[in-house]
Amino acid sequence: MAAVTLTVNGKTVSSDVEERTLLVHFLREDLRLTGTHIGCDTSQCGACVVHVDGKAVKSCTMFAVQADGRSVTTIEGLAADGTLHPVQAAFREHHGLQCGFCTPGMIMTAADMIARGAAGDRASIRHELEGNICRCTGYHNIVSAIEAAAKEMGA
Repeated sequence: MAAVTLTVNGKTVSSDVEERTLLVHFLREDLRLTGTHIGCDTSQCGACVVHVDGKAVKSCTMFAVQADGRSVTTIEGLAADGTLHPVQAAFREHHGLQCGFCTPGMIMTAADMIARGAAGDRASIRHELEGNICRCTGYHNIVSAIEAAAKEMGA
């Protein structure tokens, strides 16, 4: 077992974990933050994307011990004071989801994309989403939502 201390959604948490525990399992099982989804276990789908020190990371590819001392933001921590993050609001307004399974990962990827200035146009957004799979949509509304959020956020 290894002791880890990290900041998750602004709160410091400490726990003992097996060295092989993936960050996604630590978040879901130990912290009960189930908004981060497990879709494939092979780093293909992007449903498990969280922000580690402000950057999008597939949490199924990172061990919890690798997050020791770092800051992690999950979909639950994106909204502030009960107000949806602009990306969350845009997904709702532009119907950027259907079944909703991929939505947390898409939103976390989109927020990172916008923060990096990589959401310049629809083609750029589609390229940036290549690591995220949605099995329900043709991505049209997802791209529209990200485009709208980027404009609202001044990106």
